Amino acid sequence: MAERNEEEQAEILARLRRVEGQIRGIQRMIEEARDCEAIVTQLLAARAALDKAGLLVLSHHLERCLSAPTGQQSRTQLERVIQFFLKFSNVAPETQAPGASQADTSA
Repeated sequence: MAERNEEEQAEILARLRRVEGQIRGIQRMIEEARDCEAIVTQLLAARAALDKAGLLVLSHHLERCLSAPTGQQSRTQLERVIQFFLKFSNVAPETQAPGASQADTSA
């Protein structure tokens, strides 16, 4: 079991290091005044990679919760995981285009 946890940890850390590299690349792009579309494309890729890392963490945690012996404590823990998952699934912040009014976004 400990070996599995170490493998999971290594996989998650590897993903996060790749995201870190992507972010540094985006910073360089901004410093070099690169094309906005290229920067946004890389931002979207970094966000997707971070979301995948988050889902990996969540799936491992959920797997451990579901494999726990049944009982009130594990039911409470499962409910917490479900609530956390629901928060995580809504990770994209609500954004508003520059110049748009509140009425434009509430349809």
